Amino acid sequence: MNLEVLRPIINKLPSVKQPLVQPTLKQRLMYTGVILMIFYLMYHIYPVGVIVTQDAQMEFLQLVLASKIGSLLTIGIGPIVLSSIFLQLFMGAGIIKLDLSVPKNKQLFQGTQKLFAIFLAIFEAIIYLNMMTLDSQLFGPGNEMMVAGLVALQIALGSIILLFFDEVISKYGLGSGIGLFIAGGVSLSVVSGFIGILTGYGGIPAQNTLFYHLFVEGGANAIPSAMIALIPIISTIIVLAFSIYAEGIKVEIPLTFDRASGYGGRYPIKFLYTSNMPVILAFAFLSSMQLFGRLLGSLTFDLGGVNFASFIAEYNIAGQLSGGLLYLITPSFPNPLALAGGVPVFFNLIMTSSSVLAVPFIGQVLVPEYVHAIMYAISLCLLSIVFGYLWTETSNMTAKDVAGQLKKSGLSMPGFRRDPRMIEKILGKYIPVITILGSGFVGLLAAGADLTGAIGSGTGILLTAGILYRMYEEMEQRQMFDMYPGLKSLMGD
Repeated sequence: MNLEVLRPIINKLPSVKQPLVQPTLKQRLMYTGVILMIFYLMYHIYPVGVIVTQDAQMEFLQLVLASKIGSLLTIGIGPIVLSSIFLQLFMGAGIIKLDLSVPKNKQLFQGTQKLFAIFLAIFEAIIYLNMMTLDSQLFGPGNEMMVAGLVALQIALGSIILLFFDEVISKYGLGSGIGLFIAGGVSLSVVSGFIGILTGYGGIPAQNTLFYHLFVEGGANAIPSAMIALIPIISTIIVLAFSIYAEGIKVEIPLTFDRASGYGGRYPIKFLYTSNMPVILAFAFLSSMQLFGRLLGSLTFDLGGVNFASFIAEYNIAGQLSGGLLYLITPSFPNPLALAGGVPVFFNLIMTSSSVLAVPFIGQVLVPEYVHAIMYAISLCLLSIVFGYLWTETSNMTAKDVAGQLKKSGLSMPGFRRDPRMIEKILGKYIPVITILGSGFVGLLAAGADLTGAIGSGTGILLTAGILYRMYEEMEQRQMFDMYPGLKSLMGD
């Protein structure tokens, strides 16, 4: 596939210019804070023509994709991440052949990703119309298509605005815009969930609150019931602790400066080498599969006496995913906080309820909900490993890429020839293995936490912990650059 044909279009796309002078840490914090405030405003603004509704089943995906169905951020960062997934797959399959170490090619690749993200934003906005309740009488009878077009335009623009905000953050702020938006949405959910467990805020049934168990229910069961009510908070703290601990695990490779014998340092290869990107990409993929399932829902294709569309995905009267293969690999679990009876009822549903899987040539099969939970955990783990590998291949993070970067910086390994092939050989013993282990660990931890009802979803907490940890590291680095400007040239910043 030749991307050069897209260059004239890409050159006309608006973009955020690189700063002529690198912003100070204070300026970066200011840009980051302003963008975050605008994100929160968009999160709570509903498009003209939409009747406010909630889709509790997709709450997991909404948190991870920094979206809120019905608002301007209905599709959130989904198109941005999905465009990255497709281009990574094309690069991995050899369909797109570009040497991303060449600045011109890298610019073309990033421009193609932006163009594809804009296209996906418009496409997904049209699909999401089926998941929202529209005010069909906004422009009077017979103008339903005009209302649908207006709403689709608004939510598509919401995602496109996030696309350019991501550029602003990467060039003028701290971390990445995608990470900032995910952390912002999850943090808001955690705060509201914590207040809800204590007081019932946010539609949480009164009998699930800590206040009810301690001061209304009373009796000998008051303390045990209160502890059960706190399980989501406890799970949140445990996932946060595990995430921070995993961020600190690393293998350090000793290095020396070629031009200064006796001086050197260590190159750290973190256990979470690919950071939280594998899970973000996995959830963007699952979200897209759900949209694909909705498109198939209106089709009929008989295979072995079963409608193949029902085998892929089946939806109930309320339009919620209720069966099929997609149901088994997605986090379509009820929110424990919103259930009458809370966490005990949630676990009882997991152990006793079932879903229907229409299998071609066999017929309808009942699948226990605990099998769904196991399938979800395994699927998220495997998807995280696949996308973790693809991410290293397309983000200049392979052993070969890192070896070239170290050689370019004048670094080598003590006791070995100053040959990037030797560095690559040594790094090749660690990076592929750590990529698989780290990505798999992130997927399993996220899935396990989701099944405990952690506030903000276990996946959201995991991602937020990693995002904030890296933001803290960057703040430290930027502060050091402000104190010692000479380090910028040495570090290549």
